[in-house]
Amino acid sequence: MPKTAEYTLSDYHERSKHRPNRYAPGPGRLDWANQPNPFRRYEGAARIELPLLADNLETRFNALRRGRMPAPHALDFDSIAILFELSLGISAWKAYGETSWALRCNPSSGNLHPTEGYLVTAGVQGLAAGVYHYVSCDHALERRGEWDRPPEFRGFLIGIASITWREAWKYGMRAFRYCQHDCGHAIAAVSYAASALGWRSSLLAAPSDAEVAALLGLDRDTASAEAEAPDCLLWISAGEPPPAELPSAPSRWYGKPNRLSSDHVEWADIGQAHRLTGKPRLDHEPANRTDAVHETGRPVRDLSAAQIFRQRRSAVAFDGSTSIGADAFFAMLDATLPRSGTPPWRAWPWAAEVHAAILIHRVDGLDPGLYLLVRNPAALAPLKASLRPDWLWHKVGPPELPLYLLIPHDLRDSARLVCCHQDIAADSCYALGMLAHFDMVASEPWRYRTLYWECGMLGQVLYLEAEAAGIRATGIGCFFDDEMHALLGLRGHAWQSLYHFTAGGAVDDARLTTLPAYHFIRPQVIPKA
Repeated sequence: MPKTAEYTLSDYHERSKHRPNRYAPGPGRLDWANQPNPFRRYEGAARIELPLLADNLETRFNALRRGRMPAPHALDFDSIAILFELSLGISAWKAYGETSWALRCNPSSGNLHPTEGYLVTAGVQGLAAGVYHYVSCDHALERRGEWDRPPEFRGFLIGIASITWREAWKYGMRAFRYCQHDCGHAIAAVSYAASALGWRSSLLAAPSDAEVAALLGLDRDTASAEAEAPDCLLWISAGEPPPAELPSAPSRWYGKPNRLSSDHVEWADIGQAHRLTGKPRLDHEPANRTDAVHETGRPVRDLSAAQIFRQRRSAVAFDGSTSIGADAFFAMLDATLPRSGTPPWRAWPWAAEVHAAILIHRVDGLDPGLYLLVRNPAALAPLKASLRPDWLWHKVGPPELPLYLLIPHDLRDSARLVCCHQDIAADSCYALGMLAHFDMVASEPWRYRTLYWECGMLGQVLYLEAEAAGIRATGIGCFFDDEMHALLGLRGHAWQSLYHFTAGGAVDDARLTTLPAYHFIRPQVIPKA
């Protein structure tokens, strides 16, 4: 990467940091009349309504987290409908007075949902070959593209793209970061749902952004509507390897994207970040890992996978008193380790580059204090060399869990301060910062995005594990980056905190009403609560 480009990407990262005396540049005020439509549609494209069948799925969440997948379901229309329902679909609606808003299985910063999902299929039973856009609001597919001569492969592709404006409307410059978090959450959500159907999922590392954009039709129709940035492709199958080459772009395209806002604010720094982190084509896919299935601890609640996926919520407040047992906490952390036999890590093609600095407040059997979960053994020595030299580094927990106590201390005030003075970071059972190996960005700037994706995947794991443990979690995008680095005693820029997270006993807002996901379009097939 040229010197000037390297500096510019570093400049984006530094300029988009929140600091106690200066938050990252944002809109200043929210232009509510110009709030982006949370649902993209392609006007003129043929629509195919999907059935709501997830209640019929018998897979248990605890089986998935232990790597025990069911026999593969048929690769057909009904099963694809379940995949979308449990990954990118609406999970519920919330209402306050006359105002209502949708919640989704894949979480989003500010519930703004920049992520769009696509399906590329060579044809399965009940669904013709083509490129389809998923409309979460209606649980429907829009047929965007078709070939004169359809490709041949057994399996299908899920495409993920981001409409950055949806986040930038509220968060300004930092929105690029949040879109990458959300992409990671979506990758994990798709991997979990695919595993619940007995399918394998793999993020394809080789395709370039340009190839993804061409296949999904994102390089078209950009004049009248907000652009979608290509993120990635996931190969889904019953075990078959992905095609040696991506299918060509469809011969014919249908539909025109709806405009989400009448007016826009252009953030030059976000444009620079997109340009500088553009992904080239790689000459090969990383070798598949073959980790053995690992027996993790059991969660408090043995619920169906579908129920866990759909009941996931972002807590807005914690009670400041709930605690969890050490065994439950260890089981949650164990699920974040990158084993290829369990979702969502079976979809991830790269070695772990993100680790968790954990501020424990209320875990029975563990001292409050600062801990570090080292998710890749190769990172232990570099982390020790980069952090404060007087940390304890006492190994705690089960032998197979790489968790280290750095210092026993009540750090609730520190957690609150680091997370932009938010009480949710102090009133929880624990709060953590995701510490990423940042050196690789200099030589491979596109990895800037994948580091955030990995953070989002970690967040999705912790969300679902919290639900299974009987508590609730929430991601925290507002934090003081360098205050966290100072707390850890980090020197230099080799490690950067990219995402924060917290979990505890949630305090629900009694003023809000919860409605079923698709009650307003197909009341006769309302999913069970």
